[in-house]
Amino acid sequence: MDHKKKMKELLPGWLHRPAPEGDVVVSSRIRLARNLQGYSFPHQADEQALESVIAKVERALKKSAFTLKRLDGIGQSDRLLLVEQYLISPDLLKNPAHRGVMVNSDQTVAIMLNEEDHIRIQSIHPGLALQEAWDEANRFDDVLEAELDYAYAEKAGYLTTCPTNVGTGLRASVMLHLPALQMVDQVKKVLSVLPHVGLSVRGIYGEGTESTGNLYQISNQVTLGLTEDEIIGKIISVTKQVMDQERSAREALLAKESRLQLEDRVRRAYGLLSEARLISSEEAFKLWNNVLLGVKLGLIPEVSVEQVNELFFLIRPAILQHIVGKDLTPHERDYYRAEVIRKHLQTKRG
Repeated sequence: MDHKKKMKELLPGWLHRPAPEGDVVVSSRIRLARNLQGYSFPHQADEQALESVIAKVERALKKSAFTLKRLDGIGQSDRLLLVEQYLISPDLLKNPAHRGVMVNSDQTVAIMLNEEDHIRIQSIHPGLALQEAWDEANRFDDVLEAELDYAYAEKAGYLTTCPTNVGTGLRASVMLHLPALQMVDQVKKVLSVLPHVGLSVRGIYGEGTESTGNLYQISNQVTLGLTEDEIIGKIISVTKQVMDQERSAREALLAKESRLQLEDRVRRAYGLLSEARLISSEEAFKLWNNVLLGVKLGLIPEVSVEQVNELFFLIRPAILQHIVGKDLTPHERDYYRAEVIRKHLQTKRG
């Protein structure tokens, strides 16, 4: 089974860019919610209106090297693949008819069509790079706004289906890897403060999802009454404080009295990942969390951070099935997941 080429095609393009503060911050994301003037919101719009939205956005981006992927033109496995690549939200799968996503060539920008709003522009960059993600999302927002008539009110700002998005329509978020805070039983205490300063904590797929592998998304709750720069600046400031606490916890775990236990924990996780013949996605994510921490702290020199970051995507069900090239039963997924992990960790990186 030749996975190398398939893996390259399936992994997000942004994954291999330089990642500022990448020891703690996995990625930064900007999402802009927009609607078209004169059209009902997607949940109330008829088929003709939904199709018109898709056509208008596709025409507006015809010179920008975007590809349209219609959800009603692909199978469920391909739809789930888009979710696992962070190109669409799980909510877009609930009603795939007359819905889709426009994706640029390196997958840093995805524009969902007819989800909760007519248009949701998303830009993802690795590491703490909210400003770069904002600049990119804002550039394509300008491209669309030059061609389309957005629903906008002078006092309220951009009009959206959900009142919590009215105003800038901006959701800025960072995904953090906080294993050390979890190990010292401080992660809940640290994150519980954030709602009091207007920030939300979510799981790996956003609102309504749980944390996996000690990954947490921090995002703004308020979009009205603040400028885009104020929202982004606040999240960056709070993120840096959480980063400092995670790094302090890692230093404490590396202290003489704790280092041996930490090294045993991450090495055991690496041994299981690199030798297992059957492994579930749940177990794989738990082990991945410990291995990533071990690699970042120099306790597992055999593999690179890049390899472990790639595993975060390769162990997921839809991506795994695309690597293998067929639909898999749960037992088959556990078998092929273990095989993919072993081969990937054995690959030498120059």
